[in-house]
Amino acid sequence: MYELRLICPEERVEQISDALEALEALSVSVEDADADTDAERALFGEPGLPPPAQSWSRSRVVALFGSEADAHQAARLLTLQDFCAGCQVLQIEPVAEQDWVRLTQSQFEPVPITERFWIVPTWHEVPSAATEVIRLDPGLAFGTGTHPTTRMCLRWIAAHPPRGQRVLDYGCGSGILAIGAALHGAASVDAVDIDEAAVQSTRDNAAANGVQLVAGLPDQAHGVYDTVLANILATPLKVLAPLLCGHVAAGGALVLAGVLERQTAELQAAYQPWLALEVADAEDGWVLLVGRRP
Repeated sequence: MYELRLICPEERVEQISDALEALEALSVSVEDADADTDAERALFGEPGLPPPAQSWSRSRVVALFGSEADAHQAARLLTLQDFCAGCQVLQIEPVAEQDWVRLTQSQFEPVPITERFWIVPTWHEVPSAATEVIRLDPGLAFGTGTHPTTRMCLRWIAAHPPRGQRVLDYGCGSGILAIGAALHGAASVDAVDIDEAAVQSTRDNAAANGVQLVAGLPDQAHGVYDTVLANILATPLKVLAPLLCGHVAAGGALVLAGVLERQTAELQAAYQPWLALEVADAEDGWVLLVGRRP
């Protein structure tokens, strides 16, 4: 494999990327050419803020080709095009051989939720301190236990085990919260998501952990539940307020995550007509909001 690297101004990135794909690049990625300098500029927005720009003012475009000849041919053809004005070919170099599976695996270690409750990838030994374990590998769906919002939800489940309860995981992703609830004694668990890949991921992960749950699209959720879990983001959580609250049984708990500390008040206001949300946990700028249905 060979990498072709270019520096492109912001207005040329999309055309250059499209051209590289037309020239049969195996992959094309875009990076901030000024990363780790004073000129570095963040692109990624947050819910409720204006959408970010599509690329950096100086972008590094990296294209992967199957042979050195293909990479040189692509570079030559690009430099002949008018839309390549302002772009600079940096280099063409071979990609070092890597054991990509081992490299990926090395980035995911067992994650402690509590002293006894751990998330452990299948390629790792279970730590001796772990008596409650979710076996989970990174995949297509969100939720591996590494993000603060997931950890806070799991900590809440461990501290308030839903023994004998009916539980709903709304926006289940990998199914990690649903599995956590099942392992902590839930009588039944429904896990729903708008993404069919997430639904299948939840089913696969549940089977791998030996727990029973029902996974499906959102219309699978029906009736009321003793505990409703939703780890999404603030904007969809506001939109979903009446629906989620409608699924909470009298005396039941609603547990919301994916909320930044600065968004706490607006979420509390959105849910106030149905129940009062309180901050139950906080980590790295994120909060866990919990409310009880009267």
